[in-house]
Amino acid sequence: MSATVSDILGVLEAWAPAATAQSYDNVGLQVGRRGADVTRAVVALDMTPDVLEEAEEMGAELIVTHHPLLFKGVKQLTGGPLVPELALRLAESRIALVSAHTNLDAARGGVNFELAGRLGLKNVTFLTGMDGALRKVVVFVPEEDARRVHSAMADAGAGRIGAYEACAFQAPGSGFFRAGAGTNPAVGSSGDHLEQVAEVRLEMEVPSWLVPDVVRAMKAAHPYEEVAHDIYVLDRESRTAGLGAVGELAAPEPLEAFLDRVCTALGTEAVRYAGSDDMSIQRVAVCGGSGSSFLPAARAAGAEAYVTSDVTYHTWFDLLRGDGSLPMAMIDPGHYESERCTEDLLVERLTDAFPDVTWHVTTTRTSPVKNWIGSRYLQRT
Repeated sequence: MSATVSDILGVLEAWAPAATAQSYDNVGLQVGRRGADVTRAVVALDMTPDVLEEAEEMGAELIVTHHPLLFKGVKQLTGGPLVPELALRLAESRIALVSAHTNLDAARGGVNFELAGRLGLKNVTFLTGMDGALRKVVVFVPEEDARRVHSAMADAGAGRIGAYEACAFQAPGSGFFRAGAGTNPAVGSSGDHLEQVAEVRLEMEVPSWLVPDVVRAMKAAHPYEEVAHDIYVLDRESRTAGLGAVGELAAPEPLEAFLDRVCTALGTEAVRYAGSDDMSIQRVAVCGGSGSSFLPAARAAGAEAYVTSDVTYHTWFDLLRGDGSLPMAMIDPGHYESERCTEDLLVERLTDAFPDVTWHVTTTRTSPVKNWIGSRYLQRT
């Protein structure tokens, strides 16, 4: 069974909704047509010339990356600079490009959960929820139809709070309307008289990205031609999506052993870190990519170590107490190293959804950054 770019976007959207991406981001279809067929695809962390050549050689119709190619404004698709050059070549080769970036960071089972799993963490949860992502959908419905409307909304994803589903509140009241000419009211009749109906106010919590589906289901189940409803923004974070992750090792281990664990799990020979030799590590926070802004959240979560990347020089000082001691360790393995696991994560999920498509993890290291350990600093045995 063949798949289209649109089919693949649908699976990614269901897992990592575009609405959960950060406001500065650009996710989804970057280049190409939604209706194009896909039989072969390459998955990579970054879009590079080597990845494109790999896709061309294997006859791929699609490339899926974590980092978007079109991230900042591009005014011309011309040869020369990396971004417009690659976008132009993709179009000329008729290879589509799809990116799942901060929306995949925010997904349960996404980048940060994968990173946590690679490090051997258990009982993994979001490090921090997503602010501004919750809505309250309120609808007014006749008493006898309330259960049906509630079920339809719940089936569409409303009312999920933690491990509870179909959570709702309803209160009785009276609805009034006057049905105009040409209407076909479910209750009463059209004319000049005012109708009064025993109704309930039904309200349910909904993540912002599910509001269209919930409203559509609510209207389909509602008996009225015109459905009175309200949508409110809630000043509370959502735990359906979030950023970073935190979990625990099976047993405490010395900092040195944990540093070796990070290097082995992420396939790197060196990491930057701050920590004391006598530290014992069990509770660990992680954030793939640039996550130094979540250092306060890692500390608040009780983490004994925080693994993230792109930590600037002065951010390391934010880790210190007033007396210069360290309350926790922080480890920076590098941006590419902390997110390279995304390639395998995407291939696994997409292979399950589209087994007839040949999914290929790039064989190239997409990061131009390398580590050098000077020979004079190597320990000699």
